[in-house]
Amino acid sequence: MKSKTLPSHSKNSYLFGRVSVSASKKASITAEAAMAVPIFFLAAVCLLYLMEITAIQTAIRSGLQYAGKKAAEEGCVVSMVIPSRLEQDVVRAVGAERLERSIVLGGSKGVRCDGSRISPRTGIGEIKVTYEVRLPFPMFGVPPIKYQEKMRIKAWVGYEKPGFGSDNEETVYITETGMVYHKNYQCTYLELSIHTVLPEEIDNLRNNSGGKYYPCEHCMRNGSKGVYITDTGNRYHSSLSCSGLKRTVYAVPMSEVVGKGACSRCGQ
Repeated sequence: MKSKTLPSHSKNSYLFGRVSVSASKKASITAEAAMAVPIFFLAAVCLLYLMEITAIQTAIRSGLQYAGKKAAEEGCVVSMVIPSRLEQDVVRAVGAERLERSIVLGGSKGVRCDGSRISPRTGIGEIKVTYEVRLPFPMFGVPPIKYQEKMRIKAWVGYEKPGFGSDNEETVYITETGMVYHKNYQCTYLELSIHTVLPEEIDNLRNNSGGKYYPCEHCMRNGSKGVYITDTGNRYHSSLSCSGLKRTVYAVPMSEVVGKGACSRCGQ
């Protein structure tokens, strides 16, 4: 039985078809590889940037704690914070060279502590640090990301003298202007009982001590009539947010109330 042989032109067509399919497959694989390389490179760059951002956040937060400690130490002498000094302390703690070669916009000059403050009355303050981070996509016009760290501080007033007070010493309660101490935090003298009354009733009302009510110096400056009174106060108010309707109570050891008498209701 004779075997059939393909004509020469058929053989060439068959071989050309196989070469074309093989070439197209190789071209497809090459194109996919060409696309995968930049995507992998972009993912690696993004991962590195995320790691750098986390490292910067940790370093700035640590620097803020250092600056807050110094501000708390100085707060007992000068009840104010200077943003430029806070910025210097943060930069010193993090390292100026570290910030200059980091992704923080502006380097060491990009660290800002505007908005930091401390209360001269209570010694409690809040310090803030803001900075911006550059992104690795300048060609897309993506703006820098803004970050902010905060912490609260309390002015340092020194260490407690050894032997001053003890763990089992009785705790009593006092107010800023009160002349007595209280053993019960829920003493009626410590609680402000606020009542709403009609303006025309003010002249006929009396407090628990029999005293008259007079206009509050803080919220009655416009001459408006007040509608809020308390059982133990001698002022009437036009606003519930008036400082005269608020009372700050401190818990202190008994040894710190020298010169104050006991409350007639709860101090016995």
